[in-house]
Amino acid sequence: MSPASIIEPATDLQKRAYVTFLAGNGDYVKGVVGLAKGLRKVKSVYPLVVATLPDVPEEHREILESQGCIVREIEPVYPPENQTQFSMAYYVINYSKLRIWEFVDYGKMIYLDGDIQVFDNIDHLFEKPPGYFYAVMDCFCEKTWSSTPQYQIKYCQQCPEKVQWPLEMGSPPPLYFNAGMFLYEPKLETYFDLLETLKATTPTSFAEQDFLNMFFRDVYQPIPPVYNLVSAMLWRHPDKFDLDKVKVVHYCAAGAKPWRYTGKEENMDREDIKVLVKKWWEIYEDESLDFKNATVPVAQEKLGPLIEALTEDGVVNHMNIPSAA
Repeated sequence: MSPASIIEPATDLQKRAYVTFLAGNGDYVKGVVGLAKGLRKVKSVYPLVVATLPDVPEEHREILESQGCIVREIEPVYPPENQTQFSMAYYVINYSKLRIWEFVDYGKMIYLDGDIQVFDNIDHLFEKPPGYFYAVMDCFCEKTWSSTPQYQIKYCQQCPEKVQWPLEMGSPPPLYFNAGMFLYEPKLETYFDLLETLKATTPTSFAEQDFLNMFFRDVYQPIPPVYNLVSAMLWRHPDKFDLDKVKVVHYCAAGAKPWRYTGKEENMDREDIKVLVKKWWEIYEDESLDFKNATVPVAQEKLGPLIEALTEDGVVNHMNIPSAA
């Protein structure tokens, strides 16, 4: 029997990728380029898929493709107009991210916002048990949460022992994650359920983040802050992590985006912020991390999983070997 005749189809869970989102013709493309190069630096063996709205210019798509990204155009998702109190454009951009559940040619994906950088390999997260939604708990201490009861009583799920949830306010709120990074399983059934649920859900100020928290509440599993360190954790909960061991940084505070950084906004003159911005720029400007200059490392990264797949249990298995991000 020839080896080709015993090749087995790849299972869904063998097809994995990182995914991010891009809309418009602004400067967020720099963030995505930085993310692609960051994943390459930490030697991820999985590709970076970029879900783009139709308004992303061809020039930006070509830049992303030149960095080894898989660019996939998606159609906008429109929430019910009669239920929006805020900017419709804001909601269209944010809820369009739900389209990534349509990417069913992958069994598992890790979503990363464009203002995120990966400083250590996190491919091992794909090995987590299926059936759950994995993400990092958010912090309620910043003024952006001022309309929530959590902020108003100074309660934060990062340190619930400091301010306990009052009995007169009922049960404590369910755990709430930051949707800038999460591990999920694309499924059409889930996607259609998301759209149907959205039709009956009044949009809130945190748009798709609130929505995803509501939708996945029963299957949410927290992972440590090192997998999505939001900027505010630096000054709100420095005891919850070791900065030298942080794997993923989310530059989400006002003024924190490295490609827009001036150091003038609140908290942006901190030394730890300056260090993290400098680390982002070192990756972004490192020409050795450009896709065209990384052909040898990429080939090596591909061969490892391929050899393992071909020799496992003495049986030749088929495995999708993606290009590095």
